[in-house]
Amino acid sequence: MLEVGRVAKSHGLRGEVIVELFTNREERVAPGAVLSASGGSLVVKRSIPHQHRWIVAFEGVETREAADALHGTVLFAEPLDDPDALWVHELIGVDVLNMDGNKVGVVASLLANPAGDIIETDSGILIPLRFVAAHGAGFVQIDPPAGLLEVNE
Repeated sequence: MLEVGRVAKSHGLRGEVIVELFTNREERVAPGAVLSASGGSLVVKRSIPHQHRWIVAFEGVETREAADALHGTVLFAEPLDDPDALWVHELIGVDVLNMDGNKVGVVASLLANPAGDIIETDSGILIPLRFVAAHGAGFVQIDPPAGLLEVNE
């Protein structure tokens, strides 16, 4: 299961909540979507975008008190099948190769950044995700501008 969001707070009096998504996949809060939480499954009844977050109504959550009880709940979902997407859980531990095929490092983590996510290698090199030229089973190939890798040394 992937962590896809968090309930930030309740909204209004009819059981709606504000959800912060950790993904750009809006289908995670589409009506009928099933999200998992520590207390069980939550089914999205309706949702609308609201100031970079979402107002979401879940089935069975009808009161302000029920919505308040969800405050801070971390939401999980099954991975989506999208062969063109780079998924964090698939990137961790893969080799980072330059355009010549030489190994630069291994992906240690992915850092969220407002300007764009950043790959952090096991040696501490930081590479904006926008410089990933290709990816496959066990590797990502990067095409960074001249000097980017040297700046990290």
